[in-house]
Formats: sequence, C-alpha cells, structure tokens
Amino acid sequence: MSISALSDLSDAVVAPVALNESLLDLLLIDGAMATLKRAADGRPVWASPSWQDWVGGEAPLPQPVASAIQSADARALASGQPMSVDDHVFERADGRRVELRALRRVLHGLAGEPLLLTLWRDVTAVRRESMQLQQALGQIERLQQAIEAMRRQHEQGLDRPGELFRREHFEEHLRREAALSQREHREFALVLLAIDRIEAMRQSHGEAAVQRIVEMMGHLMRTNTRAMDVLSQLGDGRFAILLSGVGLATAHARMEHLRRACATQVVVQDGRSLGFEISIGIASFPHTAATLAELSQAAVRALTDARLRGGNRIALASIRLPETSGV
Repeated sequence: MSISALSDLSDAVVAPVALNESLLDLLLIDGAMATLKRAADGRPVWASPSWQDWVGGEAPLPQPVASAIQSADARALASGQPMSVDDHVFERADGRRVELRALRRVLHGLAGEPLLLTLWRDVTAVRRESMQLQQALGQIERLQQAIEAMRRQHEQGLDRPGELFRREHFEEHLRREAALSQREHREFALVLLAIDRIEAMRQSHGEAAVQRIVEMMGHLMRTNTRAMDVLSQLGDGRFAILLSGVGLATAHARMEHLRRACATQVVVQDGRSLGFEISIGIASFPHTAATLAELSQAAVRALTDARLRGGNRIALASIRLPETSGV
C-alpha cells in the first residue's frame, strides 16, 4: 500500500457514512487529517482534503511502514474496542522523519458495511519539543547533582555538620538553648516544618523522587538559616529548626524566605520536573510558652493549623498573655 493509493478517490463512494459536515469540521480542527477505508479489503473510500494535500506527490511507502499501518488497521478491526490509538513514523521524500498519531474508529456505512475511520495528527513538532525538554531537564538534574556534591565537599571543611541532626541531638540543643535563654533573658524560636502531601507524592512519583525532595529540603534549610541555627529531620518529611536569639517576628520573616524558596524550587528526578510545598509552625520561648513541653506543643499546634488551612503557609503560635492577679 502507498500513501498515494489512499488519495486516489476516482472510483470511491464519497463519505458513505452518517457523518455530517459539522461533525467532520470538529474532527478535523487544528490540522487533523482523516481517511476512510472499507474494513473488508482496506480499499480507500474517502479522504479529507488535508490528507490529500499531505500525501500529494509522495512515493509509495516503504514496505515496513505499509505493513505496520495494515497491521494497526487489522488490530483495530479485531479488537472489538470502539477505538484504538497508534503511532506511525513516515520518511518523507525529502528525507524528513515525520511522526503521526492515528486514532482509528470502526463505523458502519448507510448499507451496514463496516468502515474504518482514521484521524491522523502530525506530532513531529510536539515530540521534538518534548525531547528537547527532556534533554534540558537532564542537564538541570546533572547540574543540581554537581552543585550538591560541591556543597557537601565545602561543608566538610566547616564546623556546621553536613547532615541534619537526629531528634535526640536536636532535643539536647533545645534544652541547652532554653537554659541559656533563662540565664540571659533572651528568646529563641522553635520551627516545625512538613512537606505537604508527601504520601500522594510518593504514590505518584515513587520513593526515589521523595528522597530527592527531602535532600533538596535539607539544602534549602541550610541556605536559608545561619550557621548558629540547629537543623533536624524528625521523620518522614518532617523537620525542625532552632533559631537562636530570634523572636516570632524575625522567625516568621526568615521562614517566609524558606517557604518561597521551596515553592519555587524545581527538582529533577529521572528526567521529570517535580515541585513541592511546605507548611511551617513557629513558636517562641518564652513568649508563647514557659516550658519546653509547652513550646513543643505550641509549635505542633501551629504546624497543624498551617496544614489544615491548605498548606504552603506559615502559622504562628499564640503569644501568652501575662497573668493578672484579682483585686
């Protein structure tokens, strides 16, 4: 079979099927093309003007391509399904490689004869753009990995640890900071953070993608805090920051920079572009809590409030009002 054979309609019955002109106009929007064949022998019945223009002057298709189209036609007819989708590659006479997506639908003519309607769409440009995008994402991923490796090498020569503290070490720092705060009468802030919708992300993109986002989260926490601040990973997508000598207002301003950095960060994993958002709860000592237990509870309540309000936001713990004695 050749392309030109499908455009040879000199002995064809034009559109012997209940398809009105309005429906055909809808099917052929945005440059789509259409062909209609007899299901019994594959003879052409009708072709859209756009298809005839597209195939005009072409040499016969190479046998592998012609066989692939015939096989796809046969599968569509034998499947019993209302429609099927296949991709085909054509080598034009000028040497250009063209990719077409074909949607096949079995119809019945006015006399009940089964017919095969095929809608063709040229997806060459879309595929080329997709390939270029994948190449760009691959370059971004390699660049991110190189930057991360350089950062780790740099941090090995600094006092600040390259890894986030575990919970028990973080709690020890928290106790020391509370004792210092009480001696020197200065405040500090406890920040709890959680990656929004992490379980849905795991189900959609896999564990490796979640781990990549967790690593990026650690990097953004480091770049948006001071060397004197203490960072910790508490669990699955949950983190904590101890901001030494900082009150609620300053803590909010600094964490807003971190929240925006996370919301705009592009993470590339296996050629896929991923984004993520975080919720943040902030409490301060001693203004929102008088003890470490109260401080932790206040930060948890603030984080819960941020998540219940849709995530990608910061919530502050309520400031304690001074107790007044009755008259």
